[in-house]
Amino acid sequence: MIIAASVLAALAALLHVYIFIMESVTWTSPRTRATFGLSETEATATKEMAFNQGFYNLFLAIVAIVGIVALAIGQLAVGAALVFAGVGSMLAAALVLLVTSPDKRRAAITQGTLPLLAVIVLVLALAL
Repeated sequence: MIIAASVLAALAALLHVYIFIMESVTWTSPRTRATFGLSETEATATKEMAFNQGFYNLFLAIVAIVGIVALAIGQLAVGAALVFAGVGSMLAAALVLLVTSPDKRRAAITQGTLPLLAVIVLVLALAL
């Protein structure tokens, strides 16, 4: 079950790396603007904020990945703590998005599903 939790956490991390790329690298591109429902003017006006926000997503992914590596080398306590910190924060951010911006429900669910599954499976793995 630790392997399943690690795979789910890795998928969540990869999704957040992709979000980092959209927010910090391609924010003003037509495809990213369409994904976020932004006009060119809105994307330009929010570019600095998005750049910063993208790095938050990258850092959460890095925490989860370091936790996965720790789990893989047998450091169960450290690995589990880091995976919980990374994917738990991803899940919390998705819940904040869902509560504060109900019109972005689909994005919140997309952003939060893999972290939620990783948390559940890791809790089960540690409890069994």
